[in-house]
Parts: sequence; C-alpha cells; structure tokens
Amino acid sequence: MLATLAAALLPSAAADAVTPHAAQQRASLVTPATVADGVLPTDTAERTTWSVRPSSADGPDGRRWVELELDPGATVTEHLAVTNFGDVPATFALNAADGYITDTGRFNMLPSNEESTDAGTWIEVQDTVEVGPDDTVVVPYTLTVPENATPGDHPAGIAASVTSTQAGEGGTSLGVESRVGFRVTTRVTGEVQPAIAVPDVSAAYTASWNPFAPGEVRVSYDIANDGNIRLGAQSEVSTSALFGLLTQERGAPPVDELLPGGSLNRAVEVDRVWPLGPVTTTVTVTPNAVGDDQIEAPLEPVTVSVTTWAIPWAQLLLLAIVAVLFLGIRDDRRRRRKRLEDMLAKARDEGRRSAGPDAPTGATAGAGKGEPTT
Repeated sequence: MLATLAAALLPSAAADAVTPHAAQQRASLVTPATVADGVLPTDTAERTTWSVRPSSADGPDGRRWVELELDPGATVTEHLAVTNFGDVPATFALNAADGYITDTGRFNMLPSNEESTDAGTWIEVQDTVEVGPDDTVVVPYTLTVPENATPGDHPAGIAASVTSTQAGEGGTSLGVESRVGFRVTTRVTGEVQPAIAVPDVSAAYTASWNPFAPGEVRVSYDIANDGNIRLGAQSEVSTSALFGLLTQERGAPPVDELLPGGSLNRAVEVDRVWPLGPVTTTVTVTPNAVGDDQIEAPLEPVTVSVTTWAIPWAQLLLLAIVAVLFLGIRDDRRRRRKRLEDMLAKARDEGRRSAGPDAPTGATAGAGKGEPTT
C-alpha cells in the first residue's frame, strides 16, 4: 500500500523538484532520529535537508547540470554528490527518469509511477546511498547510449529522494515522495534536424460593451518541436481587418527551451480591434538556438493564419435602438398629424350641419359673413 500511494502522490509532491537550476536545491522533510531505506515517518520536529549536484570523482565540480555529446553505443561514467545538511544520518533512494519541460517552462523528470522509454533508461546508478549528518557522498553512475539511438537531444534527470509516511484512515499508510536532482542531457551525434511547428491556432473576437469602443481578439496557439534537438522560439501575433487597412501586432513571451517532441501553449490578447467583419489573425514563430548551441541548419520561421468574424453586435444593437426610436417618433408625428386633420375635418362637417341645408358653401358662404351686398 505504501509504495502504491507514494507513486500516486509523487506528481504533486515533486512537480518542481528537478529543474534546470535544481543542482543545488535543498528539499526539506520532517524526519525521525534516523532515516532508513529512504522511508520516513512524519511524527517528529527534526528536519532533513539535502542537495544533489553533478560531481567529479573527488567531489562537486561546479556544474549545475550535465550535458554530453556521445556516439551511438558509447558509454561514459559520471558522478553525483549527495549532501546531507541534517543532524542525523539518512539513506536516499537514487533513480533516473526521462526529462520533459513543464507547462511553466521548467525542466522536470517523470515521476516514479511513470515508465521511462528514452534517456532515463540509459542511466545506471545504485539504488540507495547512506549519507551521514553534514556529510557529502560521491556516487558514480554510467550512461550508455544504445546502438540504435536516434541523433539529437535526449533529456533525462537523476535524483535522490526520500518518502515520508503517515497513518491514514483504516490503518493504511500514506506515502509522499520528495526528491532533488539535476538534468542530464545527451546529444547523440548524427544529422541535426531543427523543426518548429504550429499545429493548432484558434482566435475568438470579444466585442466591447461600449458600442463606441473596439473589442479584442484572443489568440491561442501551440508551439511544437518536431525536430531532434532542443530549440527556443520567439512568436508574434498580428491581426488584419477591413482588407488590411487596420492592423495590430503583439508579441508573446518567448519560449526559452522546447525539447524534441514537446509543445507549449501561448495565449495572446490583441486589443483595439474594431468589429468590421472578417479579421485575419497571423501567428509567426521563429526558432532560435538555446544557450551556446551551435546550429548550422537554417532556422526558418513558421507562419499560420486563421480568420474569425468580428460581428459588431453592440453597434448593431445601437443602430436597432436608434431605428426603433426614429420609426417611433415618425409614426407618432404621423398619428398626431392625422388626428389633427381628423379634428379639423370633423369641425368643418359640424359647421356645415349647424348652418342648415340651404347655407352657402365655399366662397359664397364666406361672403355671407361680410357686408350686405346690393
């Protein structure tokens, strides 16, 4: 039960434990007076902290992570140093796993409950290491590249971990694994093929509640590394409306590193877009080398466009209200005019009836009201 629950809880417990800067990171865990087999109960106030760093056979060598370039079939021996900053001895479990980039752009290694299929399986290291209080132990490990390994970058991580336990309901044991480690990236020699893709782009227009103000276009897109080496990327989003007469451009946060087979999502909001019908949104992603990488192959930008409709609902509603008011006022005036004409006609009819049947009409009737004629 302990092993199963520890594996299940690992992703949340160690989500950021292995990062590009984690070589000297310290992890804290409540421990007893002694630690055995990497399993720790959580019923004491004493604490154990530790770090894991790349090392030579003589001790830590100042590297923050390990980068290797090897031929298929090659084997190399490296070292790691585990330092126990606590006041009690501790036994740490050692393991390696495939590496990946998280959604926040940080490097991590697969949790214990996920099986590695790439460079994590190339590393062999002893299962555990016992480190005394305030002591450092250097441990060798070997990395063997398979004969059939594909050219390009193969990321992995190596870590030292401990598991804390506590009693759960029904007498079960709950375990949470905490780990600290560093990355090990192996570039297998061969043809370098950098390739960036933008497989999914979507754009949605949101109108402003103010009919006299423009709206915005929210753009979401994925940046994928379809090549065999790590890449960074810069991206830009532009919108075009009214046959290209109105354009807007916005930049997106850069992608610092994208591993082969990995992808990251970017979302950009382009404001001041007037609702004038179809809006063309264009995403341009330009790949670049990471760090000191030298890439001789051309790094071509990728451009993808989508069209969305910016319908001026607020403006149409305003026009509808104005039209209703105009028609209402016009009809009201017509009704008033008609009522007045009806009243005048009725008055004339009543005047004729009161004058009798022999009363003159028209001009003759008007003359009868003046001076007598001779």
